[in-house]
Amino acid sequence: MKKIVWISLLLVILIAFSSCIPGNGSYSPARPAGFFWGIWHGWLAPLSLIIQWFVPKIQLYEPMNTGWWYDFGFYLGILGGFGGLSLSRRKNRTDRM
Repeated sequence: MKKIVWISLLLVILIAFSSCIPGNGSYSPARPAGFFWGIWHGWLAPLSLIIQWFVPKIQLYEPMNTGWWYDFGFYLGILGGFGGLSLSRRKNRTDRM
């Protein structure tokens, strides 16, 4: 029973996140995506990649952005989303052997 609840919760979260995926038409030159949207889109990049196979309108990267700041946020989001911060954690002595 717990497994069904966790799978349902994960599905609801993925559907909620998909409303903020790049390329959905919610950005314009008057209101481009900025730094924080870059972080968010970086976190959602794996999900965007999978959805992009089925919905060609969806993109991995938002073209209507503020430039360098969006790129920087997107890069930070990719690193954080794929566990880039865990690469710098200290290993135990037993891990070294």
